[in-house]
Amino acid sequence: MKLFRTLATAFCLVALCMLVVPTATADELNRETVVTFSGPVEVPGTYAQILPAGTYIFEIMYNQSNRHIVRIYSQDKSHVFTTIMALPNLRLHPTDKTVITFRERPAGQPEALRAWFSPNREWGEEFVYAKPRAIELAKEVNEPVLATPVELAAAPVEVLKTAPVEAVDPTGEPVELARVVELPPAEALQPAAAEALPKTASSLPLIGLIGLLSLGAGFALSTLSKQVV
Repeated sequence: MKLFRTLATAFCLVALCMLVVPTATADELNRETVVTFSGPVEVPGTYAQILPAGTYIFEIMYNQSNRHIVRIYSQDKSHVFTTIMALPNLRLHPTDKTVITFRERPAGQPEALRAWFSPNREWGEEFVYAKPRAIELAKEVNEPVLATPVELAAAPVEVLKTAPVEAVDPTGEPVELARVVELPPAEALQPAAAEALPKTASSLPLIGLIGLLSLGAGFALSTLSKQVV
């Protein structure tokens, strides 16, 4: 009988361990981040769209290694300010804090959002502006800016997924993307396995497996207990 109780206890522990299965959460994939601006900031979207000083939520809606689509919400997520494209860009020294970079503008004008780096990540998001505005920014900061011919404010996410992106210099001429971003190596362009998973996965297969194991173990323990008695 003592053997029966020992085996039963061991089985319960195994079943409990099987239930503790790590899963990918939505936050790990969309990198939801709270960002507070101390002054007004220009963001891609409608022409020269300005966000006033305040707190916002940044979230990745579409996550592929060679392109991300980012949505900026109000602090309570009740309002969407803009949905924009970003290309991955490398930074040399990752930090354990969220980093937002800007393009410096002439005195008295809001800084323009440039890139967003999540904590401890080498690859960040270099934001893409609508081409007319990108050319103007390139002239103001005297360096190339990522641009798309698509009107960002009106484009649905499905259009943004495949919209062309180029870099434009202060004259409006296209230049190599490498002058603005350092893209991931070719092997990194495949989506990560975790990112390919749906945000929520059903636990029914796991429950079914545990049920079958429970029935089998119960039968075995029942037989063994009769032999011991």
